[in-house]
Amino acid sequence: MNPNLIYPRPGDTATVYLKNVVTDPAIQIGDFTMYHDFRTDPRHFQENNVLYHYPVNHDRLVMGKFCSIACGAVFLFTSAHHALGSLSTYPFPIFFTEWGLDGGKVTDAWDNRGDIVLGNDVWIGYEAVLLSGVTVGDGAIVGARALVTEDVPPYTIVGGVPARPIRQRFPHETIAALQALGWWDWPVETIRQHLPAIQQGRLSDLPPIP
Repeated sequence: MNPNLIYPRPGDTATVYLKNVVTDPAIQIGDFTMYHDFRTDPRHFQENNVLYHYPVNHDRLVMGKFCSIACGAVFLFTSAHHALGSLSTYPFPIFFTEWGLDGGKVTDAWDNRGDIVLGNDVWIGYEAVLLSGVTVGDGAIVGARALVTEDVPPYTIVGGVPARPIRQRFPHETIAALQALGWWDWPVETIRQHLPAIQQGRLSDLPPIP
């Protein structure tokens, strides 16, 4: 178990650990978070899947540990959101030379909605789209081709356009215990030791909450 690998599965070049292929400092990825792409080279994730993400906006994509990102998932950032307070949706400020506008006010063309943040152990389904400003909590699941426009609570399954809660994965008490336990931050060997309990849903067999 080496989080510094690019390809964690022998012979599989469609699956990568994202933190080892991303070079943009505004994209922060936790250990073991993986992306699978059967159509294009998954090493090009930041070019193909993180869109309208320009340094001038200072917004970030942040993913925790052990997230699973399915093929074609898209993270759509601020510059895709034209300014709604304007009487026109046309982005005049980016054509400042042609219209004689102040070139230092390019960002007036859109509404800056902020970072996209994924917690730990989040699963983003096939071709889901997440808009800037949303936070997806630990253990949440975003269904295939969902459009996420609002925050997703921890351990909640959402789907649809726009995405709406379908159900919670566990009772409130279990969710609170899992977040307090934070197994994703354990040493690798401790996680390995307790994998049977994690995979079989036996919370009572995990170490006590610190």
